[in-house]
Amino acid sequence: MNSSWKLARSLVVVGAISAVAAFSLAGPNERLTGSVKCDGSSTVEPITSAVAEEFKAAAPNVNVTVGTSGTGGGFQKFCVGDIDISDASRPIKKEEHEKAVEKHVEYIELPIAYDGLSIVVNKGNTWVDTLTIDEIRKVYLEGGAKKWSEVRAGFPDKPIKVYSPGTDSGTFDYFKEIVAHKAGKDGTDASIRSDMSVSEDDNVLVRGVEGDAGAIGYFGCAYYFANKDKLKAVSVDAGKGAVAPTHETIEHGTYAPFSRPLFIYVNRKAADRPEVKAFVDFYLDQADELVEGAGYVKLPSAMYETAKGIFRDRKTGTKFLNDKGEKVSGPLSTIYAH
Repeated sequence: MNSSWKLARSLVVVGAISAVAAFSLAGPNERLTGSVKCDGSSTVEPITSAVAEEFKAAAPNVNVTVGTSGTGGGFQKFCVGDIDISDASRPIKKEEHEKAVEKHVEYIELPIAYDGLSIVVNKGNTWVDTLTIDEIRKVYLEGGAKKWSEVRAGFPDKPIKVYSPGTDSGTFDYFKEIVAHKAGKDGTDASIRSDMSVSEDDNVLVRGVEGDAGAIGYFGCAYYFANKDKLKAVSVDAGKGAVAPTHETIEHGTYAPFSRPLFIYVNRKAADRPEVKAFVDFYLDQADELVEGAGYVKLPSAMYETAKGIFRDRKTGTKFLNDKGEKVSGPLSTIYAH
């Protein structure tokens, strides 16, 4: 066997090993094709978009689209089978669950992050540092304050410009439940004022508050954290002292009552498609890192393991409605322990 033949054979072997190694490193996702349709919450969108961007590098032939029609808008599409994944800044409602059942859409509910609904004012606002829940009600309930002086004695006689997510937003639903629930004079639910500037796009709300000295608004904490140089967060006093929205207060639940979990809902049938399964697996594997990169607060590692188990076992339905269709509330660790 001459030396040139030995060299040629060695090069062939090395080349084959390299090809196998490259194939292995590429992983199965690189060979996937198809599409994944996501829509829903503008609060959750930065997380899902970050996951989609990273997934694109691992699965370049899969097209992941992420819409922002609001949590309610996303569920409208999801519960009739029009999309694969619904981003949600609140749990599914009874009527949405019933619509899914009617349309034979089974779903998998997966918590993916914590959020702190952040109340913000214009950066030039020098008079508001803290608001109580009752003062927030004075601003946001129907017939509410037209001027800041009507919110608290000593505040300036300056017009209030009120901003809010739209009514299809899960953020609006969550805020309304806290602020308007049983807040009427007779103990019934009050109405949120109808003269607000609303948008399903939180970036529009950011620009609105930034551009008006008398403005106030609210949205998910990521939009505040990303715009700290343009906006001022208001600490909330729910009876135990003023607490500002930070990663620590949101994670520990001390930013009450505005700390909340965020979710994705996966169509059970769609989860059997390889590209959807791979995307959700990737989402849960990378969530703790990408959630924080998107400006939100990651869940405890045990909660992500629980979510992975739910998806692996294809457990369907919601933990937030009992057998009678009544709403279930409490810490995630307690709700998902059963």
